[in-house]
Amino acid sequence: MRRGRRLRVTSRLAAVLAGALAAALALWSLLVPAGQDDPRLLSVAPGQSVSAVAAMLGDKGLIRSPDLFTLAAYVSGKWRRIQAGRYEFTARMSALEILDALCHGTRKAWRWITIPEGYTLRQIADELDKAGLVQASTFLQEAQLGAGGEASFPAPSGGLEGYLFPDTYRIDAGAPASAIIAQMLRRFDQVVWAGLCRGKPTYRGRSLQEIIILASLVEGEAKKGGERSLIAGVLANRLKRGIRLECDATVQYALGDGRKARLTHQDLQTESEYNTYLHPGLPPGPICSPGEASIKAVMDPAAVPYLYYVAKPDGSHVFSTTYAEHQAAVARIRGSARERSSRDRPAVLQAGAGQVGAPAGGGPA
Repeated sequence: MRRGRRLRVTSRLAAVLAGALAAALALWSLLVPAGQDDPRLLSVAPGQSVSAVAAMLGDKGLIRSPDLFTLAAYVSGKWRRIQAGRYEFTARMSALEILDALCHGTRKAWRWITIPEGYTLRQIADELDKAGLVQASTFLQEAQLGAGGEASFPAPSGGLEGYLFPDTYRIDAGAPASAIIAQMLRRFDQVVWAGLCRGKPTYRGRSLQEIIILASLVEGEAKKGGERSLIAGVLANRLKRGIRLECDATVQYALGDGRKARLTHQDLQTESEYNTYLHPGLPPGPICSPGEASIKAVMDPAAVPYLYYVAKPDGSHVFSTTYAEHQAAVARIRGSARERSSRDRPAVLQAGAGQVGAPAGGGPA
């Protein structure tokens, strides 16, 4: 009789110890990270079951036991709060930490990316592609469709060249091209349309489209920030007098991908509606995405008498009122360049530094 009692007591103790051990193992599985691996991405679809999410986490080596993860989610009630999205987890996180992050969306994957002022659509697409966010071809196709219903400002019906505002963005990994474009359009809306233009269709007689086109030319021509308003003033004066703008930056755009170090006479004859050496007035659209400073310069250009400017090798410009003054400035710059070149070969002037010949060179001639 005593032996039977001892056996029952022993069996109960064994069961308790086994249960305690199982509980300890479960807690260990849930509380101790699965490893020290690099970050891994996990995509959770809307309505996806917690067991499917647990299986993916197990396959990626992020948790030790998908079954225990699923059980913990159900017991805690957190299975109802798991958010869809793309997440970035590491095996240094415990299963419970991962479950909590899925419920609060605190580990959603994203990237910081900076789009500099003066980038074209092609350059923006390449930058996003290089960051692994979206394929360049997909982004360009989406950008050519226009703004759709994403813009409150009067956006062009065609491509969005000039309207994807240059700034630093936090972009969700896995976001489609349309979402990235919408994010950049919202920033344009905030800074330019609602901010600078205050939601008005014209500013001092210029439409938003005209402002952005002119600002893109200023962005392409100005290498020194302090000269933006001066260049804007020259372009405004030439437009007012019906003189062709003759901006080197428009020729660079007409030539396509890649910026040439030096434009030739043949380049200036490139047949394109964007070539302001051949066609009067503004080009049909922006040639890049101008920054806030260039847009401000166009909205309030410097009140100057200048009609010409030519770039020096350091990127600054010499501004002139008459064509004779401009020719003299071009000659001085070319002479200095030849003198430097003979002392220190090979010295090459930057594009738009007066090297393409009179009257062209580095802007209005």
